Amino acid sequence: MFRVFYREVKKATGIEDRFLRESEHADLASTIAFKLAKERRKKPQEVAEELIEEFEIYGDYIGKIEVVNGYINFFASPEFFEDTINAILDEDYRYGALRLGGEVLIEHTSANPDGPLHVGHIRNSIIGDTLARILRKAGVKVETQYYVNDMGRQSAMAVLGVRRYGIGEGKPDHEVAKAYVRINADAERDDEIDRQVEELMVAYERGDEEVVREFRSVIEKALEGIRETLGNLNVEHDSYVWESEFVRNGYVDRIFEMLEERGLLIKDDVYRIDMSRFGYEKDLILKRENGTTLYVTRDLAYHLWKNENYERFMNVLGADHKLIASQLSDVLKALGLKAPEIVFFEFVSLPEGSMSTRKGKFVSADELIEKTVEEARRILADRDFSEEEKEHVAKAVAVGALRYDFVRVSPEKPMTFDWRKALDFERQTASYIQYTHARACSIMRKAVEMGYADLDFNSAMMDGVERELILLLSKFSFVVEKVVESLKPNIFAEYLMDVAEKFSDFYHRNPVITDDSELRMHRLAIVDATRIVLRNGLELLGIEPLERM
Repeated sequence: MFRVFYREVKKATGIEDRFLRESEHADLASTIAFKLAKERRKKPQEVAEELIEEFEIYGDYIGKIEVVNGYINFFASPEFFEDTINAILDEDYRYGALRLGGEVLIEHTSANPDGPLHVGHIRNSIIGDTLARILRKAGVKVETQYYVNDMGRQSAMAVLGVRRYGIGEGKPDHEVAKAYVRINADAERDDEIDRQVEELMVAYERGDEEVVREFRSVIEKALEGIRETLGNLNVEHDSYVWESEFVRNGYVDRIFEMLEERGLLIKDDVYRIDMSRFGYEKDLILKRENGTTLYVTRDLAYHLWKNENYERFMNVLGADHKLIASQLSDVLKALGLKAPEIVFFEFVSLPEGSMSTRKGKFVSADELIEKTVEEARRILADRDFSEEEKEHVAKAVAVGALRYDFVRVSPEKPMTFDWRKALDFERQTASYIQYTHARACSIMRKAVEMGYADLDFNSAMMDGVERELILLLSKFSFVVEKVVESLKPNIFAEYLMDVAEKFSDFYHRNPVITDDSELRMHRLAIVDATRIVLRNGLELLGIEPLERM
């Protein structure tokens, strides 16, 4: 509904977006008078007063306009607040949806299949999955892909490690990691391993049937465990695309042909691109002396395929990929292809220190999930729930804590995950939002049990805190659209926390189930509308909206 109010203000005033903003002092404010004051050589206050005389107000939602110190402040009408509550109650699960249209491919996670996901990987997964959920809510057709890095040295080392040491009975991605760590330790003492790894890489790229079966077996084992971890975090991919496919299906050859046609490919001992023309110091190597291609070569082929199959595509990448992503984009543009939209994220730190899969020094996502679930179990131990319900709630709270904490920080900022703080019901955490939703559900259950099921919002009865809460509720789709434009899901996480906090203000100040039937129906309508917004919002963040906590 706020989007409609916003459009009405723009239509009535002709003010551009850059001069309109949300404000603590108004429902919407404009700074246009400050710009025009310089041109007209007048005071902003005087210009603003002249401007409001020129506005042609039409529509139902602009209630009042005032000028304060040169700012033009717009306030929504009573009809706006009534329509907001009624729209939320009527639309229910559909509330907040948009019809922006279009399609997008989102590639995220894409961790090397040489072991389990660690905490850095899951920030990637949670950002990518949350963006996919929000874009779908906005009416965009979304496909998510995991790009399986099955070629190159790391995969060959994993295969050789499993060949030598086998796989135990534990979770398969952890078992692959054990073999990978052991073979890397051996390689520090035995130069023969490097030769064997190179032979494996060459044989796999050439399509040797036995070697292909061996690679597929090991990497599928790792992916089996990775999928389980992602499932525990409520993350799913629509498809898994293997990089070796682009060697087999001719897309790598096509990339070489396109580069050669444009005079970009240099062939000597290796195949390379002189990157100085793009402002880089080092050449980009595409094929080694032994005939094997590099990751960037297959990535170029993958993006040629994306260009041919999708109108829009984006990648979620760690900040350490900025150089190679920049090189990839520049080469794609030189080939007349679209470059991907890229969401970069900084890494997650933990007290355990830095992580290295090769050396076996990492905190796996599985460990972090289990540790967080254990803490949630401890917090919920005294709840009057069955053991089965306690376990369900503990897992939902733990996953919520992880997902919210990993997405609430803007992607380009580094973050530290502290699972104790993330599970604090009194702090700005997912559990606080889940608990607020559960409280709204509890109020509605109690009302129904007492025979008070009727809802009837009356804007004439609305006080200040209710007004602020409903204004926030009206902004759901407005915030969804902001995320679509900025690709920063933290904006929605912050919004949902604001709703939860404002509802808590309302709940503590305003008794809901009162003897005054009109006031009770009015406030119950606000409670139910908030419940719907919190539920729909938590689902967009991939967090279960619990009804009891």
